[in-house]
Amino acid sequence: MDLNYFWELLYQNILDTSILEIIAVFFGILSVWFSKKVNILVYPTGIISVLIYVYICFFAKLYADMGINFVFFRMSIYGWYNWSRKTENKKIIPIRICSKQEHFINLIMFIFFFGSLTYVLKNYTDSNVPIWDSLTTAIFIIGMWLMAKKKVENWIWWIVGDIISIPLYFYKGLVFTSLQFTVFLIIAVLGYIAWEQKYKLQKIA
Repeated sequence: MDLNYFWELLYQNILDTSILEIIAVFFGILSVWFSKKVNILVYPTGIISVLIYVYICFFAKLYADMGINFVFFRMSIYGWYNWSRKTENKKIIPIRICSKQEHFINLIMFIFFFGSLTYVLKNYTDSNVPIWDSLTTAIFIIGMWLMAKKKVENWIWWIVGDIISIPLYFYKGLVFTSLQFTVFLIIAVLGYIAWEQKYKLQKIA
């Protein structure tokens, strides 16, 4: 593709971006930033973004992503509670890492969600990207669950999902959202580094 044509297409698609998508992107980026900072505001800002994306993804025929945003809403409520919960020593739940057993369970959950979603999208919807839609959805479900549990590894799942989502949303014409995932990717890398450092400091303390 000619580079000038690419930038013209990008510019035109950004002009065509709806106000609703811009709002969703703004709160989505804000939510990821708060997550990097281990700030509980990650959840109220994230809830606004995911509810808007339920609507957007339906009309883009990204049905699995529509579903995952509804799941994100449910998990955000749980995460909000879990991050607010205190231990017996009146301390906020700390950042932790996954055990070998948890890694195995996460992998099994991923395979289950990916296989189930692919089957549903191929056989019961008119999605034209069932594999990729299912793949990102399965990845983000695990990432969201691990974030709610305050596990460092949540960022690894987000990084992989963001890398796949950037071209997927661009292909679907949601260029502003594609740019959002580019920002997500950068913040996710920084988030992983920040959480890893916080976890090591906790161990020392």
